[in-house]
Amino acid sequence: MRCNLTSRGFGPLCAVAALLIGSIASAAPKRVLVVERAVLVMRHGIRAPLDGEVPLDTRTGAPWPAWPVAESRITPHGVRALERVAAYDRRLLAARGLMTPNGCPAGVVRIRSNSSDRTIASGQAYAEGLAPGCDLAIEHKSLGTADAIFEPLRARVTAFDGRVAIASINRETGGMAALARRHGAALARLDQVLGCTSVERGCVPAGTPAVSASADGHDLVLAGPIRAASGIAQVLLLQEVEGLPRESVGWGRADPATIEQLGALHAALFAVYTHPAYMAAHQAAVLGREVLASLSSTGPRLTVFMGHDTNVTALAAALRVDLKAPGYATNDVPPGGALLIERLRDASTGVRFMRVSYRTQSPETLRGLGQSASLVALKIPGCGSLLCPAATFSRRLVSHLAPLQTAR
Repeated sequence: MRCNLTSRGFGPLCAVAALLIGSIASAAPKRVLVVERAVLVMRHGIRAPLDGEVPLDTRTGAPWPAWPVAESRITPHGVRALERVAAYDRRLLAARGLMTPNGCPAGVVRIRSNSSDRTIASGQAYAEGLAPGCDLAIEHKSLGTADAIFEPLRARVTAFDGRVAIASINRETGGMAALARRHGAALARLDQVLGCTSVERGCVPAGTPAVSASADGHDLVLAGPIRAASGIAQVLLLQEVEGLPRESVGWGRADPATIEQLGALHAALFAVYTHPAYMAAHQAAVLGREVLASLSSTGPRLTVFMGHDTNVTALAAALRVDLKAPGYATNDVPPGGALLIERLRDASTGVRFMRVSYRTQSPETLRGLGQSASLVALKIPGCGSLLCPAATFSRRLVSHLAPLQTAR
C-alpha cells in the first residue's frame, strides 16, 4: 500500500498504518548500555626537555629559557595538570557508572607505569587526582628496566627486523626525503621562531634524510631535518603548556597557531617509529594484548597504562585511527593525552561492545591548569559504527599485532 500526502491528507488506511507503525516503534526496547570496564593508555605529564631533544648544533637568536626541574623530569605544573585531568576522568567515568564519584576506589583501579622517572611520577600524580588521599599503588618495574609493555623493541619480545621495518616505512611515507619535503613550510617557520630568518643556512641542523637499523638491529636510527626538528618542536609545545611567560615561548615568536603548525614536525617522528603497519604491529605488540586482557578480566574495572606518546600513537596505528584534538597537529599526542577504551554491555541482550575515544586537554587548558577536557569519539575501521562488537574489535586488533617470541 502506497500512502501519498494530498490536499485531503492521508486516507483512512494510511492513518491506521501510521498508528500501527507508531505502536511498534514505541514498543521496541531501548538499548541500555552499561560500561563494564575501561582502559586508559596515557602519555606522561608535562616535563622538562630531554637531554639532546634540542640537537647541540641547533642555532638560536637567544638562549633557551630555564626549567624548574632537571631534564626529563615532570614539573610541578605538570603534576597539577595531571591531577586535574584525573579529576575530570573520575567525573566522566562516575557519570558512566564505572566507579563512584568520590571515595577510595578499593580494588577498582589499577595503574601500571613504565619504569622511567617521568612515567612513575606521572602515575603518582594521576592517582592522587583520581582518588585524593587514597594512596593508590603504582605498578612499575625497577627504574630504568625495559618494560615490554611500553618498550617492546628494547625488551626484544618480537622478531623485529630492521630491514623489513625500513621497507614498510619508506613504502608508506614515500621515503625520508619526501617526508622532509612535505614538511618544508613547517621547517621554514621553525627557523623563523628560532631567530634565523636572516642567515643563509637555517637554525635547524640539516643532514641527509635517512632511516637505518640500529647497530644491534633492534631499533631504528633516523637522521635529517625531521629528526632534528621534531624534538625542537616538542620543546616549544612544552614551553607553551608549562605556562612559561608568553615572551619566553619561542622567544615571543610562537603563538598557539604556530605551536600547532610546528607540532606536525613532532608528529612526523611517529610517521616513522609507530604509524607504519609494521612498526605499529611491533610497537603495540604487548600493549595491545594487555589492553584486551584488562578489558576481559575480572580484576579492576579501570586500568591505566602510563607511558609515552609512542605508546598512544602505536596503539592508535594498530587500531587504524588517526588522533586529532583541538590545538594539536594530527597524531601529536600532548602531555596527559590518552586513548580511552571501554567495554559496554547491552543490558537487554547481553551483547558486548567496545568504544574508543581520544581524551586530551587543550594547550590553553594545560597552560591555565583548567579541569575541562576534549573527548573525541573514534570510529574503528571495520566496525560499522562507534560501537564495535567486542569480538570484532579484539579480532581486528590482534590481527594487527606482531607475534610475541619471549615470555614477558
